[in-house]
Amino acid sequence: MGVAFTLDGRAVDPPDDGGSLLETLRHRLGVRTTKDGCSPQGQCGCCTVWVDGTPRVACVTPLRRVAGRSVTTLEGLDASRRGAWAEAFSATGASQCGYCTPGIIMRLAGLEGAKRLDDASVASALVAHLCRCTGWQTILEAAQATSQLSDRPTGRDLEAAAWRATIEGGARQRVGPAIALGQGGFADDTAPPDALVAVPDGRGGWAVGDTLAEARTSAGKVQGRRSTVGLHHPLEIPPGGWDLSLRTTWVEPAYLETDASWCRPGGEPATALANGGAFGAKVGSGAPAAARRLADQLGRPVRVVLSREDVVRTGPKRPPVAAGAMADGSGIIRVARTPGIAAAVAGTAPGLVVEEVDVVGPPTSASIRGAGWGEAAVLVAAGAGLDDPSTPIRVTAPSGGQAEAWVGSDDRLQVRVSCGEPLDQVVLRSYCIGAAHMALGWVRSEGIAVDPATGVPHDLTIRSFGILGAREMPKVEVEIGDDGGPPVNGSDAVLVAVAAAVWVHDGLPVQWPTMAPARGRGAAT
Repeated sequence: MGVAFTLDGRAVDPPDDGGSLLETLRHRLGVRTTKDGCSPQGQCGCCTVWVDGTPRVACVTPLRRVAGRSVTTLEGLDASRRGAWAEAFSATGASQCGYCTPGIIMRLAGLEGAKRLDDASVASALVAHLCRCTGWQTILEAAQATSQLSDRPTGRDLEAAAWRATIEGGARQRVGPAIALGQGGFADDTAPPDALVAVPDGRGGWAVGDTLAEARTSAGKVQGRRSTVGLHHPLEIPPGGWDLSLRTTWVEPAYLETDASWCRPGGEPATALANGGAFGAKVGSGAPAAARRLADQLGRPVRVVLSREDVVRTGPKRPPVAAGAMADGSGIIRVARTPGIAAAVAGTAPGLVVEEVDVVGPPTSASIRGAGWGEAAVLVAAGAGLDDPSTPIRVTAPSGGQAEAWVGSDDRLQVRVSCGEPLDQVVLRSYCIGAAHMALGWVRSEGIAVDPATGVPHDLTIRSFGILGAREMPKVEVEIGDDGGPPVNGSDAVLVAVAAAVWVHDGLPVQWPTMAPARGRGAAT
């Protein structure tokens, strides 16, 4: 039987296969502006639509619940307002990969109708969303700018902006209003409508169906949960009378677009890196190879789609470290054995002896943003500032980008960055604010619980990773320099400089995250 409702002003009657409103919108009705970042957890906000004018996350809304009702997606938003929001997000750098922004725009457009676009109301509304890229500040700025922008051309060079975004993100990227509307060309958005759907079956293979709901049912997918187990720091600090000591745990990269690809028989698979680099964590994604193999085997186009739980269980993490260092940059850093990690540390901190340790845990990768060299640089930079903690922390990244950071008297994060020709101030500033957001979470709040016996992650929901929300993020002031050189990555230097500055400001506590909430005993799956 069908479920009749009104979609963006037109009557529709899609069949009810037991799936969610999100699955029906995307894969039966072709509405690709609604995104799937956590389905069916209802925690990231990427799939936000209006049901009878009220924002709702579509991934936890059964299709049958909207029978006879009115559903509005970004595509059904008034064209002039949709355009104004897209321009505002582009002009302020409030959209980088563009995956989370369609849902955010829908939420904020609802506030606009209620005339509640003040910073406090916007920050409260954003509690229902996650954005990993921008650090929230530019989204608040976009909300204020949406009613102030005119239709006059700005003269901004969007090709130069895209070049800067590509340098910072580590993968080819586009910039412009269309990106804020979710038109970044993500793999699962571009798949042909007749493609079969393949999901991990939990046994090392793939469950295949005509729809996502059918494939997940075949796989016996069980909803993941947040663990009550506390964070586990697997490595011990080397013995010695160190000036600084640091222990970290596993950290989830937490990119919003889960791994996906599709392929036709005999064709080339769609890249899992459509409009962003996923902080280096998708470099080894197996989705494209699986899509090619299954398409050739089944003789039909195949979409490979990983759920949030799949990504957490199988995706690479930032490797844990335990280190002791002296103020002169000498010392020992122990790190979970990871290909390339020793070279990454040595290139930044030659005075640190690297000890790789076999650890029972999830896979780790040296490709993740700042992995290994970042922790080493934090130790060296913080040690250099022990004599005068008020001095800005200075860091030079492997790219050659340089950053200074300090925490102001009002807890604002102050950043100076120099990374060659800026190319586009808006994009570079956005990436630096996003890096500051990630750094603050890295030091204070981010980590995932891992079973010490099996190495399997317990924390399977996107809200369990410790990502800081809009109301928890202080202001970030960014000063951009131009040293006249060729453009290089600058936000990685900002990430590490801010992490070191916050660590020093907080009194150099030994364990990160420093403010992890206490959890009870026992574990959920």
